[in-house]
Formats: sequence, C-alpha cells, structure tokens
Amino acid sequence: MNISVAIDGPAAAGKSTVAKKVAKILGYTYIDTGAMYRAYTWYCLTNGIDCQNEQASVAVVDRVKIQLLPNDIVLCNGIDVTKPIREPFVSANVSYIASYKDIRLALVEQQREMAKSTSVIMDGRDIGTYVLPNADVKIFQIASPETRAVRRYEENLQKGIECTLEEIEADVRKRDYIDSHRDFAPLKPAADSVLLDTSFLSVDEVVDAVIDIINRKLKEKQ
Repeated sequence: MNISVAIDGPAAAGKSTVAKKVAKILGYTYIDTGAMYRAYTWYCLTNGIDCQNEQASVAVVDRVKIQLLPNDIVLCNGIDVTKPIREPFVSANVSYIASYKDIRLALVEQQREMAKSTSVIMDGRDIGTYVLPNADVKIFQIASPETRAVRRYEENLQKGIECTLEEIEADVRKRDYIDSHRDFAPLKPAADSVLLDTSFLSVDEVVDAVIDIINRKLKEKQ
C-alpha cells in the first residue's frame, strides 16, 4: 500500500530538509514542490518576464518543463537549475508565481501523478489542504520568523549564496504574507493536520518527531 505524507508550513520552516531525511529513513520518495515553483520563477526571470504580472507569467506555462531527479537535481527545460533557484532573486519572486491559479493547477497535476505510483513525502504550502487532501498523514511545521531567517541565512552561506540576515528575514515575512493571503489555495493548516513547532528543535529532533507522528497516524488508521 502506498502512503502519502503531506508536510506544509511557511517559508524556511525546515520542511525540505526534514522531509528529505524522513523519506530516506522510511524509503519513501521525496517530492520538493517548492523547487518546482522556484524553477518556474527562474524561467520567468531569466526570460525577462515580470513575475508580478500574472498574465505574462501564466502565458508561458506550456513552455516550462520541470523534472525532479535523484540527488535533489532540478531541471528546467533540460537545464540544471539546482543552485540558481536558491538565489535571492528567485526567493524574492517565487511567492508571486506560486499564487497564480493556472500555474498551480499545471504543477499540482504533475505532483498528484507522482504520488499515485509510490509512497511519498511531499512538502509545500497547500499539500494537505489542496494537492493531497486525502493524504494519510498531514503535518503543519512552523517556527518563528526570526528562527526561520537564521536557518535560511546559514543554509545560503553553506551553498555559497551571498545575502544578509536582514534581507532573508524581510523576504521570509513578505512570503508569509503573500502565501497566506493569496486567493487560490492559501497557506493554512489542514483541519486534520498535526501542528509541529520546530523553533527550539534540532533537525534530528524534528526528524524523530515527524517519524513518530507518521507511525502514530498510520497505527490509528489500522
């Protein structure tokens, strides 16, 4: 039986880091939905498209082909964009792209197809509420804006991406607002999700907590 786990939460809450580790431990497939929206954003920006212009951004939906490969490799129209999609210029615009209904519909269709064939852990903003509303396990992962900013800042430094902590915190707060106020599939906890505050937990502690939640929820369903 295939199992689906949805992990939602605001920007820089550590969802991807945790989801990757949990997927490896449990033998599930990890699907980074955020990377898909980032790749689409990268395409728009590198092709001179204003990400705040919904009509222009949606107009190229049939031209953007995104692939998620092993080892966290992300391809956009055959180009390896794994590193550039994490650059600040992409981070500052991705929430606009992710708010457009027609783009979400196109990418959500791909995400749902991925979840049909294997057990998956999928993280994003609306996985439990919209993408996989019937997921076996739903977790809403949160942390304070200050904590999330520090985490993203340190992550960027490790990847060689230049930025300031002030820039990252401003971006986190802006993305929180845009993600939670968008008209279509806004960021919010699913009614049956488990809230997990990671503000004072290490990555390994969060991984253990998520695995405990998954095991408990699956046992309840037996």
